[in-house]
Amino acid sequence: MPVPAGLDVSAAVLAARRASDRFFCFEQPDRRGFALAALGSAATVEARGPDRFASATRRVRELASRTFADDPGRDPARPPAAGPVFLGGFAFAHHGGGSPEWSSLAPASLVLPELALARHGDEARLTVAVAAGPDDDPGGLLERARTRLSELLPARMPLLDPDPLERARVYGAAPPSHYEEAVARAVERIAAGELDKVVLAREVRVHGPREHDPAPVMDALRAAFPACYCWCVGTPELTFLGASPELLVRRDGARAQTVALAGTTRRSADPAVDDHLGEQLLRSDKDRSEQEIVARRIERTLGPVSLWVAAGEEPALVKVQNVQHLATAIRAQLARPLHTLELAGLLHPTPAVGGEPRAAAEPLIPALEGLDRGWYAGAVGWTDLAEDGELCVALRCALLRGRTAHLYAGCGIVRDSVPAEELAETEVKLEALLPLLA
Repeated sequence: MPVPAGLDVSAAVLAARRASDRFFCFEQPDRRGFALAALGSAATVEARGPDRFASATRRVRELASRTFADDPGRDPARPPAAGPVFLGGFAFAHHGGGSPEWSSLAPASLVLPELALARHGDEARLTVAVAAGPDDDPGGLLERARTRLSELLPARMPLLDPDPLERARVYGAAPPSHYEEAVARAVERIAAGELDKVVLAREVRVHGPREHDPAPVMDALRAAFPACYCWCVGTPELTFLGASPELLVRRDGARAQTVALAGTTRRSADPAVDDHLGEQLLRSDKDRSEQEIVARRIERTLGPVSLWVAAGEEPALVKVQNVQHLATAIRAQLARPLHTLELAGLLHPTPAVGGEPRAAAEPLIPALEGLDRGWYAGAVGWTDLAEDGELCVALRCALLRGRTAHLYAGCGIVRDSVPAEELAETEVKLEALLPLLA
């Protein structure tokens, strides 16, 4: 059903969530205010292991075949993601998220919500979903839906409110020297010809004086990073949120889009300095090589399932608040219908977050990092009954659990990488969330 396009859908959902709820927000403000926010769970899909993308696809298709929904053709103006949608994401590794802080987020976890709000431009829609079993009372199901709707009201995001007396404590899960040593060992492996590139991440923790509230952090992220995918995925125990500049895949019918993003430098408040930094990045052999590895792999992956694949001849600069990246847009015309989740499974992990060759990089990453990435560098997004949808790569993110926030940042390591410089790059990337949480 239509709702006012001026409604702040994420604020409404976060204000109405119950302690027992799963919830989800996914926004890209610069894309004509695109936003998707959802509450509750009418059905849940979980999977783990090497075939988790395929298992999730089969289960979503099964549920979609048993879903009665309004005909989209009767509402041609409705925004993307209106109607029944499956929301959630995937951990980086097949069995990722096994450590206690990630419990309640399976390696693949998608929810068909009870309430979903989608907005794009001047159109917004509310979708109500009810799961009906053979022994259910129809009147009781409708009453539950009405109660849910009565709790969903226009709202504003709360403001960030630092404790005036007690300061947050910031500390690394491992000392900075551990990361530099990991980079040095990776460079040795690359120089020996074992692989071309590997991405290594580190974790920083913020212990606050009280529980971290995801709502003001989500609000600050979408204000500071309007060109990024700003999201939060919540369970009763935790919230995973972030602002990612990287699209993993978007499917619209037979068309697929993605971005090869790699190579990073900082921003400057001085426009002349900022432009100079961007030019240096464009001319950097090290960063160009790192970015080209990502683009080549994506093109090779999409080629066998596409009629054609088109990529930009030269990388462009993507500038967000605190960093700028090299990026190449890649488009494909699919040769046969592939579910959004299937496409995500083909592409994940790209060398932008994993490595090249994949077989050599995957076992090396946990051995050198010494941490459980969980959903960091995984995928977050949505898919609908038509099998369209989009997922971003979960970067510039934090896991909020009680009073502790776990922040993650990584860098692509290639032959010319310098450990101290890579450590400094992680510090710049952590600045996306660290000031908000500390």
